[in-house]
Parts: sequence; C-alpha cells; structure tokens
Amino acid sequence: MKERTAPRLVPFDTVFEKTNCAVAGSDAITIAVSLFNYAQFVVECMDSIALQTHRRLELVVVDDRSERDNSVEVAQRWMERNSDRFDRISLLRHKRNQGLAEARNTAFEYARTDPVFVIDADNQIYPRALARLFALVEHREFDAAYSQLEFFGNQSGLGYADVWSKTSFRTGNYVDAMALISKRSWHQAGGYTHLEGGWEDFDFWCKFVDRGMRAVYVPEVLCRYRVHGASMLRTDTIVATDRLKVELTMRHPWLQLK
Repeated sequence: MKERTAPRLVPFDTVFEKTNCAVAGSDAITIAVSLFNYAQFVVECMDSIALQTHRRLELVVVDDRSERDNSVEVAQRWMERNSDRFDRISLLRHKRNQGLAEARNTAFEYARTDPVFVIDADNQIYPRALARLFALVEHREFDAAYSQLEFFGNQSGLGYADVWSKTSFRTGNYVDAMALISKRSWHQAGGYTHLEGGWEDFDFWCKFVDRGMRAVYVPEVLCRYRVHGASMLRTDTIVATDRLKVELTMRHPWLQLK
C-alpha cells in the first residue's frame, strides 16, 4: 500500500473571516474545528474555545459540506458575535464532502501557527486546556501534547489516555484526536488519511510512531468527549472494526490487533 507523503489540497469556500492581527503571534494557537451536521453542538464547542485562559487564539472551522442542518449558518452567526476574541477567525466550507480526515487537513493547511489544536464540533474543552498543553510544546521538545478525557452526554466517565508509548499502541488506540499538534510534524507525517469507517486518529498516531515522533501526556482532565448516537464511538467504527484492524495492520505491521 502506497503511503501518501503530504496532504492533498481540497477545494473550499471561505464563508467568513476576520483578521485582527496581521501576523500570527509566537505564542498563538490555532484551534481546528471539524464540522459536519452538528448545528446543535457547535456553539457549545466554540463557547468552550472562547473561554480559554490562553489569550492568543486563531480559530479555523472547516465544514465538510453539511446539508442535513444549518451548521454553517449557526457557526457564522457565532463568529460574527465573537470575532474580537481571536487574532484570526475563519469559517471554511468544502465544495463537496471529503470526510473527517480531509476536514482536519484543510484546517492544518490554513493555520498560520505551528501549534494546532484538533477538536470536532460536538466536543468541548475546559478553560485551562490550551494553556496547559501549550506549556509542554512551546519549546518544540515534543511533536504533540494531549490530556485525559472526560466522557459526557450518553455516557460518563474517564478516557483511556496514558503516557506515550509504542508498546501501548500495539493493541489499540488510547490517545484521542483532541491534542495540540505541531503543524510541521503533521506535515512530516503526511497528514490525516481517510479510512472508511473511522480510525483516522489511530492511523495518524501510528504514523507519528513510525517516524519516531514524540507526544507528551498531561495527566489532567482537560478535554470533554461527547458520546451520542451519531458519534464515531457509536456508529461507523463499531460496524467496521474487523476490516479496520486488517487495514491498520497492513499500514503499520508492528501492530498486534486482535
């Protein structure tokens, strides 16, 4: 299987943008929000971003051609009201549906900063999250920083995050997509790859392992993962698990998925 070495450029429209700082600050963070038919959740997600104690923020929301609800309109109205909070705020919309991986790749390509925080529009973060994660990556000693999760919605409890280890990845993914990631490292890894049924996050972290990249674990609950009927945890990934195990093992032969 031929591995793509760089993300492809996906056509998109710029629905809304406001730039308050012409140049990205050295301590600025881009938050990359992937949006697809989540009008009922996206405001709470962006509210949690606006409340961050880290001040220098740039927000990029990529809508992957939502058509079942008014996600784009809801996001745009929020941005118009809250644009002064951000150094730059942008709402992009794919010209056609591309999948979660490409929505994230588009946001990374568009980001002006090196650290990019990844979050889907149905999730949330606590106010201290970005400040805590940035403190671990600002000197570029690590390629990414991530924290423990809190499940909420239809399920409550803690996630499965732990210290970064190739051995721990052998039997399955334990690091969520919500992480602060170096744009440079994202590019070197070839970006996210679309996989039918999910596991893009697992594959992305395996590519980090393949290239000897390092991520640091912050043992605090900083991120909130919403469990609901349409979340990946409940839908496509469960149905496609056996096929995905085969595909991931082909892509990363050191895995030992059962």
